[in-house]
Amino acid sequence: MAIRVKINHQIKAPELRVITADGENLGVMTTSQALEEAHRRALDLIEISPSAVPPVAKIMDHGKYLYDEKKKTKSARSRTQTTEVKNVQVKIGTGEHDLNLKAKRVSEWLAEGNRVKIDLFLVGRSKYMDFNFLKERLERIFKLVTVEYKIAQEAVKGPKGLTIIIEKK
Repeated sequence: MAIRVKINHQIKAPELRVITADGENLGVMTTSQALEEAHRRALDLIEISPSAVPPVAKIMDHGKYLYDEKKKTKSARSRTQTTEVKNVQVKIGTGEHDLNLKAKRVSEWLAEGNRVKIDLFLVGRSKYMDFNFLKERLERIFKLVTVEYKIAQEAVKGPKGLTIIIEKK
């Protein structure tokens, strides 16, 4: 991803507020004066803020500017944390071995930092069973999860069953 900025003779604004690489404000001057100053210092004139009145330009090395901008975007991207919501579906009659496998997968996902949505899938008459009984069936898998977790969203009864979301503590 290339950063598009106007440099040197690409700048068409009649006046610019000029700043040096070390942050010193040289004031408002014409574009030709700013280009002469940049040429005198053997550096480039880079338009930093074209929407300002007057536009802001900086006298510095263009390669160093691109490097700094790339570094800023990379560090900003690394600070953002992406969490996915992974799904696990269990039924009332899910056996112990299957529950162990699903709990193992839930533990792995929690360790990676993902949130996990656990659905107790209900069919037929089981949709009308006592809520506490259904919640108890859902909590069987929690006893098998090895990673410390907290409940992000309490159990909610939906059209297909009970849903609960957990995340790492």
